[in-house]
Amino acid sequence: MFLIVDWVLSLEAWQQALVGTSFTYFMTALGAGLVFFFKDIKKEVLNMMLGFASGVMIAASFWSLLDPAIKQAEENGSIAWLVVSFGFGLGGLFLYVADKTLPHMHFGPNHEKEGFPSHLKRTILLVFSITLHNIPEGLAVGVAFGAANSADDPKKAVLAAISVALGIGIQNFPEGAAVSIPLRQENLSRKKAFIYGQASGIVEPIAGIIGAVLVTKVTLLLPYALAFAAGAMIYVVVEELIPEAQQTVTSKRHFAVFGVMLGFIIMMILDVALG
Repeated sequence: MFLIVDWVLSLEAWQQALVGTSFTYFMTALGAGLVFFFKDIKKEVLNMMLGFASGVMIAASFWSLLDPAIKQAEENGSIAWLVVSFGFGLGGLFLYVADKTLPHMHFGPNHEKEGFPSHLKRTILLVFSITLHNIPEGLAVGVAFGAANSADDPKKAVLAAISVALGIGIQNFPEGAAVSIPLRQENLSRKKAFIYGQASGIVEPIAGIIGAVLVTKVTLLLPYALAFAAGAMIYVVVEELIPEAQQTVTSKRHFAVFGVMLGFIIMMILDVALG
């Protein structure tokens, strides 16, 4: 692990972000590859996957993003609660505006459409829905690596950033499957379902590099950027993932709950152990 940390420290911030988000993208593609082995997925399994992703994102939002944002704001001499609240709210607002403007379709049973009217195919709209989710995830990884460059203890900060990438990558595996397998059920070929599923993760390296460059060029933006990423992720969890995971009969909703708790525990362990 320490050899990996030393190697990562030898890279520039945007390169670190690219490495971290390439891993998260790879995990999305790996999960999407399950479509070659399964055509269907039980609703309770899908609910647990979505719940797991939610738990990871909730835990990462606090330990990996909000907590460091508060500490960074205090070090800058700013009013920490004001800075973090502003960034957090702005992140949620950004996702809300994107949700209402970018054409996409939800994976729920009603296939609810949102955003500007569009004549794009249903499959493209479904992929756009997950792509929206991946923007804050990539941003979170990029900002975490960018923050490491101005930290008092770079090794500890890089370990914390690696834990963010690991956590996001772990939850991207079931998320990739949650994209490609439903697309297969839309009568797409396995190959096309995989291509569309993995494509939803390409936005993460882009968002990661942008996040890393921004916080390294303008260090005063760091606490705002960390809180922004947290707000965007919480918006995704509350607006999309948990409601979708709960769309089942009452007796099976506990699968989603267990998924949330498991994802939260794993991400908490990664943050505490590595951060």
